[in-house]
Amino acid sequence: MKQFDFSNLKKGKKIVILTAYDCQVANILEKAGIDFILVGDSLGMVVLGHKDTKNVSMQEMLHHTKAVAAGAKNTPIIGDLPANSYNTIEDAVHNAKLFLDAGASAVKLEGNNSEIIRSLVSAKIPVVGHLGLLPQTAEKYSVQGTGDTAKAILQDSLELDSLGVIAIVLECIPDSLAKKITESVSCPTIGIGAGAHCDGQVLVINDLIGLNPDFNPKFVKKYADIAGEIKKAAKLFKEDVLNNRFPDEKHSFQ
Repeated sequence: MKQFDFSNLKKGKKIVILTAYDCQVANILEKAGIDFILVGDSLGMVVLGHKDTKNVSMQEMLHHTKAVAAGAKNTPIIGDLPANSYNTIEDAVHNAKLFLDAGASAVKLEGNNSEIIRSLVSAKIPVVGHLGLLPQTAEKYSVQGTGDTAKAILQDSLELDSLGVIAIVLECIPDSLAKKITESVSCPTIGIGAGAHCDGQVLVINDLIGLNPDFNPKFVKKYADIAGEIKKAAKLFKEDVLNNRFPDEKHSFQ
């Protein structure tokens, strides 16, 4: 577990979080000065090829957390407790401790699981909450908190804050609701599809760098076309091999 003081996060400076799932990308993000790395259960879709996050296992999450911890030795890591890994207090505490042993500094879980969160905090395990769209249980991915559910999300935010979470991820909610929550809680809010008023922002690294050209949600800004660069490099390699240009003398042992 990387020791980190979470007590002074909400101090005006925006918090920047990106996901990572392997050693090399984690190392790049650390060198880029990213504040936190989230080992998200989004790995189910962007790494393992699942249609959603519902079937990601603890074994898979710990495997990737260890890889990220090997690459980012100084950046605090948040581990996503996957679906069904915190159904009971005993499971939640046990699995959260496994994340800390794997190199995480905190864990994240979805929804207002007050008893679970209270128990984790009592065990001195830093917890990040997650409200709004909850991918582990959602029937479909859509904006939340646009009608009567806005009050419930605000109330859940207040309760999570009172329980002692170190931050709350707000996913796919109107920016006006995110602003109200941010102004109402003492812990920082981290937005993903929640507008500009949150204390910080998080995105999936694969979305940020354009690894999937067919995935274009409204809340994602693509800063690179890595899919295009990989495709271009692979084609050039194929052409060189087929035309006996690689390996050449420079890339051969004499």
